[in-house]
Amino acid sequence: MIEELLADARERMTKSVESTRHEFGSVRTGRATPALLDRIMVDYYGAATPLRQLATIGAPEARLLSIQPYDKSSIKTIEKAILESDVGLTPSNDGNMIRLSIPELTEERRKQLVKVVRGIAEEGRVAIRNIRRDVMHDLRELRDAGEAGADDEHRAEGELQRLTDEKVHELDGLLKHKEEEILEV
Repeated sequence: MIEELLADARERMTKSVESTRHEFGSVRTGRATPALLDRIMVDYYGAATPLRQLATIGAPEARLLSIQPYDKSSIKTIEKAILESDVGLTPSNDGNMIRLSIPELTEERRKQLVKVVRGIAEEGRVAIRNIRRDVMHDLRELRDAGEAGADDEHRAEGELQRLTDEKVHELDGLLKHKEEEILEV
């Protein structure tokens, strides 16, 4: 039973790290990456549809994103959705394709983005600590119910803390890498 709890904790913590990694991908750096547009939803015939499902998104150059809609009639609604989003990019449309040029980041904007990334990392750490808290609670319940001894519970808590430290360290490494990417001129 203790092994199952630890395996579940490992899996949930790994998912938290992956979720944070995905969130980092949607934060703009100086480079063009299709992940910048992951959060954009387009009103496509009355249904909120992710942009990825309506178009092919590519990065032909370091500072340019190209969006090739599958349905040419949706180009105006895609353009409108990009303008209304929080990515801060202005689309240019040639009738067949939308191009987004990524401007150089200012020093002030880079510092703001670093704060955003640190906030995302902190949310990830809190999620990992919440998983640890839940599993610690389950371990104590097992001990109190007599299904596990105090020594087994103590060993499992030590293993859980080691796992938590490992995942938080992994998050810190991701954060450091993302900060360097943002601050790189």
